[in-house]
Amino acid sequence: MLFPRALVKVQGSMLKPGGRLNSLNLEPLGETQGRPLNLEQGSVGPAMNSSAVHSDNTLSARVKEEARRLGFELVGISAVKPAPHEQSFAQWLREGFAGELDYMKRTELLRRDPHVLVPWAVSIVSVGMNYYTAFSRPEPSREPRGWISRYAWGEDYHDLMKGKLEALLGRVRELHDGPVEGRAFVDSGPVLERDFAGIAGLGWIGKNTHLISPKKGSWFFLGELFLDLSLAYDRPLRDRCGKCDLCLKACPTGAFVGPYLLDARRCISYLTIELKGWMPRALRPLVGNHVFGCDICQEVCPYNVKAQATREPAYSPRQGLHAPELIPLLSLDKDEFRRRFRGSPIVRAKRRGFLRNVAVALGNSKSREAIPALIHALNDEEPLVRGHAAWALGQIGSPSAVTALRGRLQIENDAEVHSEIDDAIRTLIEAGQSAGPD
Repeated sequence: MLFPRALVKVQGSMLKPGGRLNSLNLEPLGETQGRPLNLEQGSVGPAMNSSAVHSDNTLSARVKEEARRLGFELVGISAVKPAPHEQSFAQWLREGFAGELDYMKRTELLRRDPHVLVPWAVSIVSVGMNYYTAFSRPEPSREPRGWISRYAWGEDYHDLMKGKLEALLGRVRELHDGPVEGRAFVDSGPVLERDFAGIAGLGWIGKNTHLISPKKGSWFFLGELFLDLSLAYDRPLRDRCGKCDLCLKACPTGAFVGPYLLDARRCISYLTIELKGWMPRALRPLVGNHVFGCDICQEVCPYNVKAQATREPAYSPRQGLHAPELIPLLSLDKDEFRRRFRGSPIVRAKRRGFLRNVAVALGNSKSREAIPALIHALNDEEPLVRGHAAWALGQIGSPSAVTALRGRLQIENDAEVHSEIDDAIRTLIEAGQSAGPD
């Protein structure tokens, strides 16, 4: 999941992190993607003699070449140092925008300063791997269909990318004359990866808080390889979002507090993946048909208009994950859920979270075809599923829905589910619905 940065005060003025970097004296002299940095032109890194510069440039160029050969379309190198926006990240946590992402709070110091995480490391090789597949959103149909974020259509990227980064480490050891210590991270590690990808020249952090490459867009997984080697470092790119605010306006839940600043508690990706409990009732109608992630703020980005499809077959959609039919998903038991989503990022939501999302999406569909499945879900073993199924029935409405809700109310012993059923019945009665057959 992608998270934002708050405003950070720099040299007595307010700078929007992710905005132009020349306020920090980091205005790039030119894009160096795929080219070693001429250290004699800049002030990046310690002073070196000409032979050391040549050696570092040569090794860095070879490292990038090997990274691309392994399938990483984006690659850049930066020094190990505190993340450029570590203070604004801390402020974001203090403001409560992280919601229930307690792991971010527990690992705050590790994320803010990689020296705490890998004290031996000198350089970071940041990589990006394209996962985009060109399948569009579904047209309205009688059978309600949901939306799963593109990144979750294929195999879980963590193991695949980490394996490639470990292979890259092996090649670095072959290229370097001497022992090399290294450690790979892919998304789940306590690293502010977009910050380091940004200063390594892969792109800039846009107003939608995604890393954007000027030529390749933002449909990328990011990873890092920390090394104890001194290398030639790339320069960051300037922010090119300009006056565009399409992503901010397109967000259905109004999750952007402002440019470059996301309130995760309102983000559809957070609500459908990271949130483990009850989805706030006021936000449920705004989630639409999203059952795992979102993509909207990337879909509207002009830099993604010409996005190229990934060459990695593991990211191609599994059968039934592009715009899946929702009604069959609501009947998945634990074993079926595990079988269907083994090796998929979707397991992160767990069965109860995923079926919660499916119930909300069905409620938003207003499809009467979904009523029998939702009535059956009122007897699910998970209170989270029962409660959201009750809400969905209240959104669709029918005499049979009222009858089923009243019947469940008599035996329901979970207080939160009881409240959801009460509210659903009240909603239907106020809409003129009464119990009975449809």
